[in-house]
Amino acid sequence: MIPKRKNKSKYYAKKVKYDGITFDSKLEGARYKILKDMQDRGQISDLELQVPYECVVEGKKICKYFADFRYRCGEDVIVEDTKGVITQVFTLKKKLVEALYPELVIQIIVDPREPPRTEFYPHPLHAHG
Repeated sequence: MIPKRKNKSKYYAKKVKYDGITFDSKLEGARYKILKDMQDRGQISDLELQVPYECVVEGKKICKYFADFRYRCGEDVIVEDTKGVITQVFTLKKKLVEALYPELVIQIIVDPREPPRTEFYPHPLHAHG
């Protein structure tokens, strides 16, 4: 018999709470703090968390993907997923979602300080002093 983990995540990520919101990892919480600050300074807008995307192929529901963050940066809508570990399942879901939603590019965030980026928004934002 395989022993059960005691409230530990599969990849040892620790849940954190910020602004009354529980995040699945310190990375996700840290990214939220940075994005929230950028929104407060007017660099981004319309910040959303845990945004669902239905994956339906030929009338069959395959799965539901939840993006960690979605926000506007100028005219661009940016979708982000924070990842300490990039799994094969995530890679497959990312490809599926991007195929079903061709206007969407999911940015993988491994460092919470990364500037917003898309193929349509090549210049990173710089913090205003």
